[in-house]
Amino acid sequence: MLVDYYLRILHLDRRMPLNFDLGPLHVHLHARSVFFMWVTVVILVVAGVVVLASRRRELIRRWTTWVMIAPVVGIPIWIGRGTTAVLAAALAVVAVFEYARLVKLGKVDTYLLLALAVLYPAAAWLHPPLLRLAPIIVLACALPSVFSGDVEHGGRRTTFTAFGSVWICWSLAHLVTLWSDAYLVCFAAAATDVAAWCGGKGLRHFGWARKPLSPLSPNKTVGGLVGAVVGAFLVLTLLGTVTIGLLVAVAFGGVLGDLVESMVKRQAQVKDAGTWLPGFGGLLDRIDSLLLVLPLAYLLG
Repeated sequence: MLVDYYLRILHLDRRMPLNFDLGPLHVHLHARSVFFMWVTVVILVVAGVVVLASRRRELIRRWTTWVMIAPVVGIPIWIGRGTTAVLAAALAVVAVFEYARLVKLGKVDTYLLLALAVLYPAAAWLHPPLLRLAPIIVLACALPSVFSGDVEHGGRRTTFTAFGSVWICWSLAHLVTLWSDAYLVCFAAAATDVAAWCGGKGLRHFGWARKPLSPLSPNKTVGGLVGAVVGAFLVLTLLGTVTIGLLVAVAFGGVLGDLVESMVKRQAQVKDAGTWLPGFGGLLDRIDSLLLVLPLAYLLG
């Protein structure tokens, strides 16, 4: 009986209408994206009331940033694949600048990553099979060191450039390949981040839940992983799309993505990748989960 009730909820038609005429602008939709929009608005409004009532400055700053992020991500995806490619390229360019500063890449290697930050999303838009060339691109990241004869630092430069080409540029290109489900995946990843934080805090009274997943980040605990799995399941149910592959991608990919960025920041001996994004630090601090969730969601979901 309970399973039947759950399946009815899961398979509800989530298409909703949106019709308005404003001068030359005419919008007439009956789509799932309208449902996503209203879910986002409702959650931001409810969270805003709670956050403002708490009067905690850090939470207010984070909520304000979320209010800005939602349309910046949602509108380009809503418009189409081309604007989604532009969004992916813009995110990748900013992330590359932060990453290059963290690992101390030189100008030539940084320029190579910036080129890939634009080329990968463009390829995903115009001819997706080109993304299969990623292993060749990884090997090509050695060329600047080879041609300059960099014996002393060539291995390090190549390793960091190759890793960045996959971790940032190739991964964000999957916003385009996932296009019709890109906002769903982004929303689920963001909600799962919050659920992981709640799980870590709410289960901290249990010894097993306090165990860190890695020495890289004591705050990433088994309790947080449990919260991520539960949260991912609930939010994907709300959005009407649950598969084992997508659940694994959002829950485990998100937690592992946080740990990968923690590794990079630990090596750089910094707390945040940047300081310009209120409440979060830098862009890498905000999208670190997505950098693994997106390709995993494409491959598994």
